[in-house]
Amino acid sequence: MSAAEAPKGTVLIVESRYYPDIADGLIAGALPLLTEAGLHHERLEVPGVFEIPAAIRHAAFGGKYAGFLAFGCVIRGETSHYDHICSEASRAIMDLTTRDGLALGFGVLTCENGDQAHVRADPKGKNKGAEAARACLAMIDVKQRFGGS
Repeated sequence: MSAAEAPKGTVLIVESRYYPDIADGLIAGALPLLTEAGLHHERLEVPGVFEIPAAIRHAAFGGKYAGFLAFGCVIRGETSHYDHICSEASRAIMDLTTRDGLALGFGVLTCENGDQAHVRADPKGKNKGAEAARACLAMIDVKQRFGGS
């Protein structure tokens, strides 16, 4: 796409800043794909992964966004808090895609330790930010194919 062509929309990146270095890595991996696809992006920071689905749901009501990226990280600790957050946030994000029909890329890392998280977030590592962006772009195309806005 040339720079003169109009982008086909805007993607909202909702990012948990609980682990800012992990969020920054995910975003660094995603932005080149959004730019290449001709999409603008906006960023919205939330305190943690648990708040991501609600923020996306609030933003979705305006119809302003072609798609969404959910970025964050949960690292296992000493209690069952990890299990609850991972399960509930994942379910709520899935509901946004199936119940509400949102085009969404899931970039919430659920890791045993910080080392795993850094490798997965690093654009030169597993680059899960780019993976989530590819999923979002694919779902924007699917939605448009079937008449979704």
